[in-house]
Amino acid sequence: MEALNTRSDSLPPPIHVAIIMDGNGRWAKLRGLPRTAGHKRGAEAVRAAVKGASELGIAYLTLFGFSAENWKRPPTEVRDLMALLRLYLRSEVNELHRSNVRLMVVGDRSKLDPDIVTLIEAAEQKTAANQGLTLVLALSYGGRQELVLAAQRLASAVLAGALSPADIDEQAVHRELFTAGLPDPDLLIRTSGEKRISNFLLWQCAYAEMVFFDVLWPDFAKSHLEEAILDFHGRQRRYGAIG
Repeated sequence: MEALNTRSDSLPPPIHVAIIMDGNGRWAKLRGLPRTAGHKRGAEAVRAAVKGASELGIAYLTLFGFSAENWKRPPTEVRDLMALLRLYLRSEVNELHRSNVRLMVVGDRSKLDPDIVTLIEAAEQKTAANQGLTLVLALSYGGRQELVLAAQRLASAVLAGALSPADIDEQAVHRELFTAGLPDPDLLIRTSGEKRISNFLLWQCAYAEMVFFDVLWPDFAKSHLEEAILDFHGRQRRYGAIG
């Protein structure tokens, strides 16, 4: 990997990288372990990804931690995932803060337990002034649901006379999204061999370059992030124009 590291160091990283972290359950099944073991190992991969993104100079890293559809999973698995989320928020925030990482959480917090919402708010407040990597966790998040909520807010503003329908443009929609104020992802990565975006950042990823890895998320390493960045730099981003 020496040549890969040398070349990736010489190229500017994408500003915003988003990752669909897929494969925890399959990783555990292949080893005869319970799914919870895969999720715990996946949390370690999150730590490595955050560290790697910081070292590579990425400004924003968004991780799809728990989707709106994941609430349909068996109650025992949801409970285990929420317990792991609590543990992460309690054990990792101080390290994130020491590493100058700002933490943000996007998604529908109304479905999360109140104590988790309190932990999220405390973590966001503690790290708000940090100037390094911005780590965005998408929790209870769904792209379609996000767009529906944005449309409802815009419609309410029109009914209240605070907004004209003619003033609803891309920026107006952007301001109503969970990710308001964040740049759109330049690069979207998905692990586990699946090649779909699964209701993740539908609006924001309109022009994101996509890289798919067969590796399961618990085995994802900094070298995969570097490989994805090299792939990204090999693309020509035309945004509908002529290159």
